Amino acid sequence: QVQLVESGGGLVQPGGSLRLSCAASRRGFSNNAMGWYRQAPGKQRELVATITSVTSGGITNYADSVKGRFTISRDNAKNTVYLQMNSLKPEDTAVYYCNAALTGVYDYWGQGTQVTVSS
Repeated sequence: QVQLVESGGGLVQPGGSLRLSCAASRRGFSNNAMGWYRQAPGKQRELVATITSVTSGGITNYADSVKGRFTISRDNAKNTVYLQMNSLKPEDTAVYYCNAALTGVYDYWGQGTQVTVSS
């Protein structure tokens, strides 16, 4: 079992920035394919960004709604994946979840961190 622990959420004004962190409990685990998802009140959970494994080149992918504003990255030494969020909008308000999944093998989720964008 692997624990994913998110941090970095909070209240920010429109146009502001936040950086979310996702720390994996097993050393080296963040080198696997990872992703960030979010769920707003009354809505389904949606994909925000993904990054492929280190051995697959660390290719990133983003939802259209966050392209050019959000950046997913990893720090292998800290076993952590990040989501840098810039130019935040009220519609980015949601609980953000970190995920690590390999089809048919494992599917781990963090507990979520609240991001609120409001003036």
